[in-house]
Amino acid sequence: MEEANDILVLQASYTNPIHAEAICHVLNGYAEDPMGGGHSLPAEVLSHLPEELAKRPHAFSVLAFVNGEPAGLVNCFEGFSTFACRPLVNVHDVAVMPAFRGLGLSQKMLQKVEDIARQRGCCKITLEVLEGNAVAQASYAKFGFAAGMFDPAHGRMLFWIKPL
Repeated sequence: MEEANDILVLQASYTNPIHAEAICHVLNGYAEDPMGGGHSLPAEVLSHLPEELAKRPHAFSVLAFVNGEPAGLVNCFEGFSTFACRPLVNVHDVAVMPAFRGLGLSQKMLQKVEDIARQRGCCKITLEVLEGNAVAQASYAKFGFAAGMFDPAHGRMLFWIKPL
C-alpha cells in the first residue's frame, strides 16, 4: 500500500523563520546537485538570502512541503514587458529535493507561480534551463512552456550573460 503524502504549496513569507529556513535548505540542496553546480552555497549567502529577497518588492518564492518537510522551491522575480506594457514573471530557480521527486511538486509549484502571475496581471512567465537538464525541460514542457521561442521575423531567442 502506497503511503499518502500531505503536500502543501504556498507563497513564502521571507520573514517567517520556517519559510526562510526552508528556502535556504532547498536552494542549498539544489546547489549541491550536479544541475546546480555540485557545491554547497557559502554560509554567508545562506545566512542573508531571505532578508535580501525581502528587500526586493518584485521577488517572491513558492515553497512545497511534504509531510511538513521542505521539499521544493521556486524563486521568481517580476519584470516588465515593454512590448506588452505589462509585468512578467521570471522563474529564477526551480528545485525539488531528491527524496521528493516524482510527486508532481514542480507542476504544483508552477501552478502557484502562474496563479500569482495572473493575480499581478502578468502577460507571461519566462525561465531559463540548462541544455542538458532533460528532466526539467520535460517538466516545463508538460506545464506548457515552449523552448526557445521562435519569431519568424527575428529568429530564435538566445540567453546571454555577462558576469559582473
